[in-house]
Amino acid sequence: MTHSTPHSERTNITLLGRCNSGKSSLINALTGQATAIVSEQAGTTTDPVIKAMEITGVGACILIDTAGFDDNTALGTERTAKTRKMLERTDIAILLFTNAEPSEELKWLEELRRRSIPTIAVLSQCDRYANKQAVAGEIEAQSGLKPICISAHTGEGLEELRAAIIKFASSEERLLTEGFCNAGDTVLLVMPQDEQAPKGRLIKPQVQTLRELLDRGCNTMCCTAEGMESALAALAAPPQLIITDSQVFDKVYQLKPESSTLTSFSVLFARYKGDISLFAEGAKRLLSLPPTARILIAEACTHTPQHEDIGRVKLPRMLRRKLGEEITIDIVGGADFPTDLTPYDLVIHCGACMFNRKHVLSRVERARKQGVAITNYGVILAALTGILDRVRTQ
Repeated sequence: MTHSTPHSERTNITLLGRCNSGKSSLINALTGQATAIVSEQAGTTTDPVIKAMEITGVGACILIDTAGFDDNTALGTERTAKTRKMLERTDIAILLFTNAEPSEELKWLEELRRRSIPTIAVLSQCDRYANKQAVAGEIEAQSGLKPICISAHTGEGLEELRAAIIKFASSEERLLTEGFCNAGDTVLLVMPQDEQAPKGRLIKPQVQTLRELLDRGCNTMCCTAEGMESALAALAAPPQLIITDSQVFDKVYQLKPESSTLTSFSVLFARYKGDISLFAEGAKRLLSLPPTARILIAEACTHTPQHEDIGRVKLPRMLRRKLGEEITIDIVGGADFPTDLTPYDLVIHCGACMFNRKHVLSRVERARKQGVAITNYGVILAALTGILDRVRTQ
């Protein structure tokens, strides 16, 4: 992968430690450039610093430099909360220890384990310790992790750290369309070009899906919903697969050849990044919701709402048409996702093309633990149009 790799497809690596434990220096050493500001003054890093990078042997990743978790300033609590927020998207954590009593580090290690985040322990700034092996041994005894002795100044331990990151980084190549088509299949992509589509460009789910299909050797054809009938007529045989924008599910289903499999971009992303089985269960809960139901619509991006916006206009309108005008609908975007979901009867998440898989699964797990049904745009739109059982989700 290269620098053009989308943020949502990069391995997210978060560095955690006390103020002045060497987090920023370690990031600079790993990247070979002055990515983060380094200072002897405690609290130099305030808000998390997020940097897309290429690390030799690791590939495309995002390094997240966080504020020291022992920050005792007036804003320390808020900074710690932002650090904790970063754990929702963290694929690998690097936890920096020093020769200080490690009670704070052990608390964070407990949270990382609770979240099932692979963690690499590091004895930072080891060039400053004459007894570094004894310090490392004590850390291992208390944490159960053998720390890597690291010096950003001398370079000691950097290669060992890279090897540990490579070990934890996912080597599994996951595909959006795995199991839906094979090389040589004809795939029709139905892509409405409405006001939400950026001028002169395609939106990310369409681009990523199209590129994958070409890489897999599929024969692809693109059209709008209005052009679907003529596109089908131009083909010698029905396409094996039709992938549509979920907003035009109903229209596309009416025109779909009987032999063609139908799915949507949003459904594919739900399967690729989330828990499609749980999303399907959540969508089926729609019919049993009370007329006073409270529903949360969550979007990964924070775009300016457009006329007939899917999350803010179309979906709420369809929900009220189905359930009645008394329902309450709350809408959040970006990082604004409630910690407490229990006031809601249903959470509807977008396809999350801007989030990595870990971030989506963190939200799914929160809903599951709190007993709140969760689904996504594509699945709920199929349910609202009455064709969920005729749309392929897995």
